[in-house]
Amino acid sequence: MRRQRTAACLVGALCVMTGGLGAVSQAAAPEVELDGDRVVVSLAGGRAVVDPATLEVKARTADGREWQLSAPAAEPLGPAGEVRVEDGRASWRYPGMTVTAAEQAGRLSIAVHADRDTAMTWPVTGTDPGVSEMQFPRGEGLSVPVADPWWNSGQARLAGSEAEMVGGLTMPFWGHSGAGRGVSYIAENDIGTSLRFVSQRGRLHAETVHDFSAREGTLDHAVTFALTDGSPVAPARDYRRWLDEHGGRETLRRKIAENPEVGKLVGAFHAYTWGQARTPEGVRRLRELGIDRMWLGYDADGRPMSPEAVKAAKDAGYLVGPYDSWANAQDPAQADNPSSRWPAPVWQEACVREADGEVMPGFRDRGCYLSSEAFARNPRLMADRTGEMTANGANSYFLDVDAAGELHTDHSPAHPMNKERDRRNRLDRMGRLAGDLVLGSESAGAWSAPVLSYNHGSSTPVSDHLWELEKDKDFWGGYAPEGAPEAFFEPVELPADAAKAMFAPQYRVPLYQTVLHDSVIGTDRWELPWSKLPRQATDRVAMAMLHNTPLNLVLNETELDAHGAEIAALQRYFAPLHQAAATEPMTGFRWLTADHLVQRTTFGDGALTVTANFSGRAHDGLPAGCVDATVKGDTAPRRLCPGPL
Repeated sequence: MRRQRTAACLVGALCVMTGGLGAVSQAAAPEVELDGDRVVVSLAGGRAVVDPATLEVKARTADGREWQLSAPAAEPLGPAGEVRVEDGRASWRYPGMTVTAAEQAGRLSIAVHADRDTAMTWPVTGTDPGVSEMQFPRGEGLSVPVADPWWNSGQARLAGSEAEMVGGLTMPFWGHSGAGRGVSYIAENDIGTSLRFVSQRGRLHAETVHDFSAREGTLDHAVTFALTDGSPVAPARDYRRWLDEHGGRETLRRKIAENPEVGKLVGAFHAYTWGQARTPEGVRRLRELGIDRMWLGYDADGRPMSPEAVKAAKDAGYLVGPYDSWANAQDPAQADNPSSRWPAPVWQEACVREADGEVMPGFRDRGCYLSSEAFARNPRLMADRTGEMTANGANSYFLDVDAAGELHTDHSPAHPMNKERDRRNRLDRMGRLAGDLVLGSESAGAWSAPVLSYNHGSSTPVSDHLWELEKDKDFWGGYAPEGAPEAFFEPVELPADAAKAMFAPQYRVPLYQTVLHDSVIGTDRWELPWSKLPRQATDRVAMAMLHNTPLNLVLNETELDAHGAEIAALQRYFAPLHQAAATEPMTGFRWLTADHLVQRTTFGDGALTVTANFSGRAHDGLPAGCVDATVKGDTAPRRLCPGPL
């Protein structure tokens, strides 16, 4: 058995929460001083000025300009105590709280420790009138114009919403930019912290909400502030640097070295198979089309791929594996899918319990959510389940939910846990799976990236529109007919607001890829295959090539009849680009036009450059709707002009 994949320090929450305020002092520099009643901290690009009375933060940049990095805390803090400056940091108290401010690797770090359970809304960011854009990692990432009437309206479903740093966002950072400058914020203690989007006088800003809880281990709230050059991906570059400083990244190169099977992801599209596509004949048909790399999965519908089909896939050089979930249990007599059936006494005895002792209902009120602590205390359950699911010879595994970030507090006296413990349990069991299989999971928040090789979902900036649409089976389709469920195969046309919120290219920015491109391979969500949304199909292909990420597909005989040749042509275009850059970092992103519809990415030290034209007119010789890619050593760009579905 290969060694379990681990990461000593996966994210700030796992690094900083155990160190508390001490983590700040270790990295602190002595450039902190008092200027009257203000705390002044030197940082890269200028100085930060903190008002202890209100926690307002301003920056004086090197060019002499002033910018508000945070408005005062949204609620009264109480009287501030005397400020003390020693050992390169300033500290003071409010009733029930201690605050420390210090320089940390060129950033301002402010840490708040609460003596008791309470909450605070701070920092309050993006309120400076010079701010024009807000960046945040919803899925791959968005950069939203803060004064745009639509984004401030109810149609966008952003203003008034709140996203948890774990689960609601793929990474615990955000940023603002304008007038050629910007600022990046990192929530070092991500559990218990969320980002609230507020529209005020026609402008968006963000409020950070933190719940201090002794039970959850969230009595510390630490935020870093960094001045940036105003690039829309500057906050992501800052967070990548922060992860590297804290040992929170694992490279794809190393994952491939530890398990060479991971290398089969490079150049591969991903597809969930149904009907004939799950058979040896279906696999051979893919190979005959000229598709030389593919990840093939199959749903938990009681009809897995046979050993013969798995062998055919492996002989073709593909990865193949089951979809599974360890998050839900249902009454075995009534369970609506095999992955929710567990041997006795899992049903109910392993369920997460609410504070009142009641079972926590599962997703969409089906069964219950399962406690990772209950499974951690009975590791045989995991081993037996994995053995059963891979008995056909599968060399990959997709474990739904585990990496998505929906963490639970379990009040059961038999297996109590808080959210931090839940996350550690999930990391441990995913690490065990990754020792022998090419492992993927849902969305893959940055904290889980070290133990995963791929994910389904990080590319999709999901808005609340999607969940509402999926609940409407008349519109979206259900899980019939057998072999071609409408939920996956029936094309739909998204309402204009949903399409704009999720797929309008002028708002999409590659934050996730800037941080993790050379660490984990991401795709769109599995229920959003390429052919499900015909109106977005061309842009989604161009975006995938621009970000150097695979398409996620759904396949059966009918789909291959209709689109097999086109899928093969797209995969042949993508494969050499991905082979050139999959293990390289994304080193650049920029808008080439004022309307943000022509975009360029670079990877590594010139390994790959991609330009995509999402506009309706040619730009610098690149036709509308087309992509030009140049691999290092090419004498001319490789052009792709994907057609409509």
